[in-house]
Amino acid sequence: MKKITLSFLLLALLLTSCGEYNKLLKSTDYEYKYEAAKTYFAKGQYSKSAVLLNELITILKGTDKAEESLYMLAMSYYNMKDYQTAAQTFIQYYQVYPHGTYTELARYHAGKALYLDTPEPRLDQTATYAAIQQLQMFIEYFPESHLKEEAQQMTFTLQDKLVMKEYLAARLYYNLGNYLGNNYQSCVITAQNALKDYPYTNMREELSILILKAKYELAYYSVEEKKLDRYRETVDEYYAFKNEFPGSKHLKDADQIFKKSQEVLGE
Repeated sequence: MKKITLSFLLLALLLTSCGEYNKLLKSTDYEYKYEAAKTYFAKGQYSKSAVLLNELITILKGTDKAEESLYMLAMSYYNMKDYQTAAQTFIQYYQVYPHGTYTELARYHAGKALYLDTPEPRLDQTATYAAIQQLQMFIEYFPESHLKEEAQQMTFTLQDKLVMKEYLAARLYYNLGNYLGNNYQSCVITAQNALKDYPYTNMREELSILILKAKYELAYYSVEEKKLDRYRETVDEYYAFKNEFPGSKHLKDADQIFKKSQEVLGE
């Protein structure tokens, strides 16, 4: 152990010298390059370790060092915050080594890397779906992992982001009103689908009041033959909202909608 530690320290000292890294890149001593990559990684010089490991993963293929090299390469990208490349490399690792030493960590970090790279809700959420998929696969493969709770929390956060996107879309439809057509129906459908897909979201109240408001506007602007039925639907929606959110901050608006609807219905 002392010999290994001493060798590691000597290598670390050598790699601090000027120009040593450039010489290392040209070297064909792959054992030395492998140890140097590990040293750079340990020192937090991830860009240097990544360059070396990128070369070594092909050369070391089939050896006992190949698995560790691929995982270190993925972690190097991860620590450099190149999350897309990191995720791809973690996925490559667990596909090549499905029962490897680092498979649990690779699956976890594949999901977390994508999680950290997801866009804000207004943008395209393809990356968010990919992150959720990776995190759910991690939980499925390692249900007893000590990282399971964190993975679940990240999944919930990502789902909230998807709900927020749907809420913003529904609110936009509501704000558009009758511009270029009746957008209130689209608002209702979008918000209802969000509640159906994510029933436990913390956005339930906001989506529900939006549905109630949109249904009222839909009734208000309806043709005569549909008006009464749609006001009745609004009243039903009001009761559902009040029952689920009896202390809602939106209750004053909801009560006003109910009162107006009752006046039209003559009840």
